[in-house]
Amino acid sequence: MEEITLSIPESIVTSLPEDGENAARDMERAVEGWEARLNRLREETEDDEAVAGAVVDVVERFEERWEQYDDFVAELRAWGQSPIYAMAWRDLMGSLVRQLYDHDDLADHIDRERHARLVSDGIRPGR
Repeated sequence: MEEITLSIPESIVTSLPEDGENAARDMERAVEGWEARLNRLREETEDDEAVAGAVVDVVERFEERWEQYDDFVAELRAWGQSPIYAMAWRDLMGSLVRQLYDHDDLADHIDRERHARLVSDGIRPGR
């Protein structure tokens, strides 16, 4: 499996206000951490399916965070506050999911793992 690379789209960085350097730096550190964690797992594990499982865990976490930030946007607007930072983080989460799917050798593994989880959840007793 190839090295996993993640980045912050320039459009997200440029959408931040002029005093948004701290947010941009926080995003950069977060993206570097996620990328390093996934690549460390990829290097330590020869099993592509195990790596795919970890990637799906990350994708699901990004999707949950996307929903949380999207909720924050509505709440901030309701309180008359600027939602720009919540919007930037929301957009970053969506971008990271797309970037993981854009890795040629990952997309099929991600889809297979997600389908396997759906089937597994669907046949679990008591559900």
